[in-house]
Amino acid sequence: MVRRPKVLAIVQAGGKGSRMDVLTHERAKPALPFAGQYQLVDFALSSLAHSGVTDVWLSVQYLANSLHKHVANGRPWDLDRTRGGLQWLPPQEGSGAASQDGFSAGNGDDLYRNLDAIRDFRPDVVLVLSADSVCAVDLRDVVDQHLDRASSCTIVTAEVTRSQASDKGVVQLGRDQSITAFDYKPEDPATTTVAAEIFAYDPARLISTLEDVRIERVDAADGEDSGIGDFGEHLIPRLVEAGAVHAFELPGYWRDLGTPSEYVAAHRDLLAGRVDVFDDPERPILTRWPELPSAVIRRGAAVDGSVVSAGADVAGTVVRSVLGPGVRVAKGAVVEDSVIFAATSIEAGAEVRASVVDSRCTIGRGARVGATPPGTRIGDDRLVLVGRDSTVRRGSVIPPGSRLEPGTSV
Repeated sequence: MVRRPKVLAIVQAGGKGSRMDVLTHERAKPALPFAGQYQLVDFALSSLAHSGVTDVWLSVQYLANSLHKHVANGRPWDLDRTRGGLQWLPPQEGSGAASQDGFSAGNGDDLYRNLDAIRDFRPDVVLVLSADSVCAVDLRDVVDQHLDRASSCTIVTAEVTRSQASDKGVVQLGRDQSITAFDYKPEDPATTTVAAEIFAYDPARLISTLEDVRIERVDAADGEDSGIGDFGEHLIPRLVEAGAVHAFELPGYWRDLGTPSEYVAAHRDLLAGRVDVFDDPERPILTRWPELPSAVIRRGAAVDGSVVSAGADVAGTVVRSVLGPGVRVAKGAVVEDSVIFAATSIEAGAEVRASVVDSRCTIGRGARVGATPPGTRIGDDRLVLVGRDSTVRRGSVIPPGSRLEPGTSV
């Protein structure tokens, strides 16, 4: 019998996602909805499930409760197991060799804090995934390439625009997909090939490199910070410098939803048919489905180029938009170029354009929220963000670019 490698997956779901503004003031970024009734964490967990990875550690810290109801014990991804399965990694105090008190200061620091547990697990490969991007990848192929080439690290890569690359880890490739240079968030990127924040590590090299960086960075650290920071600051550059780091080109769609405009752009990609992650019926995106009836489109309603989730009730006009579970669009209301989260009500005569409206909001009769700008791109300076549990009262006008904190009534 051929022995499959022992794979440990760490899904890093602990960041604040502060650039998402009011949308992450009361939730972790991986808990953001996408395509109506999914959450961002679903994509990493689904790739792991379809790749047969059954030892999954979910590293959380910021507003972890916002993920707990959805992920729970990992049942939708077949991770509720007696042996292995899903393990939550909350912040903790301890006395181990790699122990640091308080919250991690970056995803590299987060790995360092779990070195003792990784060492005790004794994996053949450590997979590390972020939980805030949209993609689907067969991680068995990544692991196989990683082991075949005896790589110290395999970095899953994607192609982006030059402006997007300046906010990512940029890689330069040599022969046979070897990575010859790595530049973290460069002002002038040399290429548009970036790290998609999915990594396969050789455990021994990962442990020794993090320990070496920790020793060298000890003067820059304090009691709650190892000094290691994000993966792109010290860990990956050190591994690339030592050699044996290779790229695995992601074959399909990938997008990091780092800003509100990127978030809306990904939904536009979805509506335009460019998001292929839902295309394979043998590898569906797994999630905890809402227990709601089918959506209802009322007589006289108009729905064009949109996604309407379970439990929605549409009597008005919806154009190039995504409606979450239980959203209500009353007769005479208009929703255009917008993403509406669950259980929000758009009342009669209201208009919502170029906006992201969070869950359990009410847009009152005749209110005007946002405006569709000329052209096709909706930048952060034009998008309206309405925080959760907010009320826009009857007849109110919310101009483009506005931000309403959760619980606002205007």
